[in-house]
Amino acid sequence: MNTKTEPPALAESGHWLDQPRNVERLWRGFLVVLALTVLAELVVQLHPHFEIESVFGFSAWFGFMTCTAMIGVAKALALVLKRPDTYYGKRDD
Repeated sequence: MNTKTEPPALAESGHWLDQPRNVERLWRGFLVVLALTVLAELVVQLHPHFEIESVFGFSAWFGFMTCTAMIGVAKALALVLKRPDTYYGKRDD
């Protein structure tokens, strides 16, 4: 009989991402990394190919807008391609 059990501390508390405190820490960490990445643009010498790339924070806002556009296209595509919940169900002929 080979049964696998979780350690008592983990079994009682659940996954570490289930705790709101840890999720908040992750959000704060991600925001700090994002801010440091944007601020690094002050120190790093850029060599833009197009004039718009020389705008401060271009990579950050361009990436955000591109991600937002991809989500919008995916949602629109889902409206076109989705099937009803009973698509694979039995037919009542």
